[in-house]
Amino acid sequence: MDVMAKWGEEVPFPITICDREGVIVAMNRKSKEQFAEDGGAALIGKSLLDCHPEPARQKLLNLLQNKTVNTYISSSGDRKNLIHEVPWFIDGEYQGFVEISIDVTEILSK
Repeated sequence: MDVMAKWGEEVPFPITICDREGVIVAMNRKSKEQFAEDGGAALIGKSLLDCHPEPARQKLLNLLQNKTVNTYISSSGDRKNLIHEVPWFIDGEYQGFVEISIDVTEILSK
């Protein structure tokens, strides 16, 4: 059993993975649910660059090219999410980005 693959699928927060060109290569169950209105699992194989308007598109291009980490709080309605975008590697070779989104609404309201 691939423990990492199983773990990633079962965590209670969205994980979206793209390749070095920004094409979505994997989404866990929560990510598919989060983006259901945009296509859910059908987004796999689509470019994130097509999903982001400016200036977010340019920010994404910079992340992909410079392989830097990006962490911020996103607000949507009354919900707040910690977004952590980090490059991923296989055997030291850059592969793209992983985005993890964790609901921090209750933590920030304390």
